[in-house]
Amino acid sequence: MEIRKLRLSGFKSFVEPAELRIEPGLTGVVGPNGCGKSNLLEAIRWVMGENSPKSMRSGGMEDVIFAGTEARPPRDFAEVVLDARDDAGEELVVTRRIERGAGSAYRVNGRDVRAKDVALVFADAATGAHSPALVSQGKIAQVIAAKPAERRMMLEEAAGIAGLHVRRRDAENKLRSTEKNLERLSDLMAGLDSQIASLRRQARQAERYRELSDQIRVAEARLLYARWRDAAAAAEAARKEASAADARVGETQAATAEAEKQQRELAEKLVELRDELADRRDDASAHGHRMAALSTQLEAAEQRLADLDRQQQRLEEDRFDADRMTRDAAEALKRLEAELAAGEKALAADEERRPAFARDVERTESAGRAA
Repeated sequence: MEIRKLRLSGFKSFVEPAELRIEPGLTGVVGPNGCGKSNLLEAIRWVMGENSPKSMRSGGMEDVIFAGTEARPPRDFAEVVLDARDDAGEELVVTRRIERGAGSAYRVNGRDVRAKDVALVFADAATGAHSPALVSQGKIAQVIAAKPAERRMMLEEAAGIAGLHVRRRDAENKLRSTEKNLERLSDLMAGLDSQIASLRRQARQAERYRELSDQIRVAEARLLYARWRDAAAAAEAARKEASAADARVGETQAATAEAEKQQRELAEKLVELRDELADRRDDASAHGHRMAALSTQLEAAEQRLADLDRQQQRLEEDRFDADRMTRDAAEALKRLEAELAAGEKALAADEERRPAFARDVERTESAGRAA
């Protein structure tokens, strides 16, 4: 990989944005602000994914942001852009930006990536933040005094297989994580088996509940219909009885009118007879035998009048009974109409509760299907 340009902004002593061209074999580079090559090397390592504050000669990673001086205020972020070309000749632009309290963010060719992806890109190019190709102060002595394992890592990076080792470690970590997930999945499957059995029982219970609810709803509908039918029949019978009672009352009234008419006629006759009797009394001595006959007729008339009075009293009693039967029939009709209205209200209330029962049944069915 060939590093061509390096753009820095707010990184340590690079307060203002600066762009530097890096040429192969260039040593002792001095930046525009009097910054030495150590800061440039740290900026390159930082943009390549260095996450150790000690390697950056800082107490914390946010210390790479310009802290300010008496003449300049501190910056809120630091950004380093590395413009390079890989072995295939393709452009590679890596950007790392850090903000106070927000952490670092990486971009490769304009795409947001992870720090692991950036390290893998540079590992495939046989370089990186800890590559021996980046020679800093005391690095030569460190290479000479390196242990066999460290020398092996240097040789692997020089041979370009460091990226393979990184991928191998990632694959091993993923494999171990997958094995743990499989173990957890087995435990979950064992738990789910018991849950499935419980859910099946619940589904059967829900199905039984739905069937019983349907049966109850049909039975209630039949009961309400039977009550309505009985009430309608009772009301019709009451109407017929009331009509018959009205007819009997009419007949009784007609008979009473006829009796009254006869009574008036008899009364008129009685008046005439009494007048005639008064006239005959003046001639009682002459008409004794006729007086006896008239007396007999009078007694007969009085007997008939008494009979008529008794008949009138009997008619009055019949009329009173007819009135009482009429009132009883009206009360029975009113009571039946009230019972019919109550039955219709109960039927309407049951019809209003039907959607709630239907929604409960649908929720039960959906719960059964979900189970």
